[in-house]
Amino acid sequence: MTVPEPLLKQATQVLESLPDGVALIDNQGVIQWANQRLCQWCDHNEIHGLDLFDALGHQVIEGIDASSVQLALEHEEASELTLRTTDNRYFHLSVGVFGKDTSDKTLLIITIRDVTHTILEQQKRAAIYQAGQTLDDLSPSELADMTVAERIELLKSNIIHYSRDLLQFDVLEIRLLDEKTGRLETLLSEGMQPEAEARMLYAKAENNGVTGWVAATGKSYSCRDTTKDPLYLEGCKGAKSSMTVPLVMHDQVIGTFNVETPETDGFTATDLQFLEIFSRDVAAALNTLELLVAEKATTAAESIEAIHGAVALPVDDILNDAVGVMEKYIGHDSDVVARIRRILHNARDIKLVIQKVGQKMAPSSAHTQIRLGEQKSRLIGRRILVADADEQVRVAAHSLLERYGCTVETARDGAEAASMVRACGDEPYDVIIADIRLPDMSGYQLLLRLQQLIDTTCESTKLPVPLILMTGFGYDPGHSIVKARQAGVDLVLFKPFRIDQLVDTIERMLARKRDIVQA
Repeated sequence: MTVPEPLLKQATQVLESLPDGVALIDNQGVIQWANQRLCQWCDHNEIHGLDLFDALGHQVIEGIDASSVQLALEHEEASELTLRTTDNRYFHLSVGVFGKDTSDKTLLIITIRDVTHTILEQQKRAAIYQAGQTLDDLSPSELADMTVAERIELLKSNIIHYSRDLLQFDVLEIRLLDEKTGRLETLLSEGMQPEAEARMLYAKAENNGVTGWVAATGKSYSCRDTTKDPLYLEGCKGAKSSMTVPLVMHDQVIGTFNVETPETDGFTATDLQFLEIFSRDVAAALNTLELLVAEKATTAAESIEAIHGAVALPVDDILNDAVGVMEKYIGHDSDVVARIRRILHNARDIKLVIQKVGQKMAPSSAHTQIRLGEQKSRLIGRRILVADADEQVRVAAHSLLERYGCTVETARDGAEAASMVRACGDEPYDVIIADIRLPDMSGYQLLLRLQQLIDTTCESTKLPVPLILMTGFGYDPGHSIVKARQAGVDLVLFKPFRIDQLVDTIERMLARKRDIVQA
């Protein structure tokens, strides 16, 4: 069938107006006809008679190889392939059988689409993803050798590197949200003015610039012309456009990521998408860093606790020995007694210093849950004496009670406990906790000893002995508990006990003393 000339001309016009390239090739891949779009891509006015792949300047065929053309010829079925040219362009080819020419040779019709932008975007997305994965990628051994400060600097360096080399963002600022104050603290800044870095911003939609708005709303914001945007606060000198995205972790805004450029409308929608993609990994890396800080803080706190635990009992031994020596010299050599009292004072100061240093060294994030659950104002500053022959019990007393702000001292038997009470002078113990069975006496016998001492030292107030007895379930040698209760001691801890039970019993004792004093 002969195609009418007008129709053929119209069809040719349609093919020439297409945004895609169109060509007819023979079974050898030689171009028999091509539209102008394909000629433009090949940088030739006339490509008739040229090999299609040579004309396009192909370098690598992606995916299905060139045999797809041959398959189309052999099976008269459509096929597809993608190729990359020597100038790094990407073309997608759809191949189909067109028919026969005058010499009965099979002709193929090929539509060619420039997919360079799509492919490069895909590659960039993959590169951004890979960059995000390596932001904070360190082996356990490397992690162990790095301080928190070093880890922060590495993360900053990687963010700047990928922002510049991969995303082509030269001016950037990352701020982290302080949940307590709502303030946005600058983590890193590259290319920003010093006054902009130091600017105090909060996660509020008003009067805090684009950064505050993004942090408050959790939405990205693109500023196409900074000179006309009322939200924009100058960051980079001469910046004409900016993008700001939230850093989000577990649906919570943890900060902001801002980039700027001296060009008006200098960022595309794709740039914004890339920044949002990258920001997810930045947020994850920062979250990992926060966990690391908490982990290291916990480790530091545990180390301080271990150091204090190692020092606490030896210092208690010094206190006990000094008290024992002092008692021998009371009434005989006042100078020796005074010197020993100074030793006692210094030894107690050592324990307090170690405790305070530990509190300062352990960041507040280290024991957030403990702090919230264990903050007992009544226990802060209270002096507690624990008498038990078991070293583990004495160590645990230091560890458990000092986290509440108590000052803890220990004794190994009843005689040491009595000596410690006698030597405390103007600073009596608020609470005394003793095992019901000490190596040298029972809990009830210790109570009688302490009653004599307290009656002597606290004659004006006649305060009862602030004694709490500890015992195993069902164990009461010599009916110490019964006798002690008859004497007014009714607070008993049955081993093993939980920390909350210990704290509750101490608080009850302190409340009882307060009621007596106020009566």
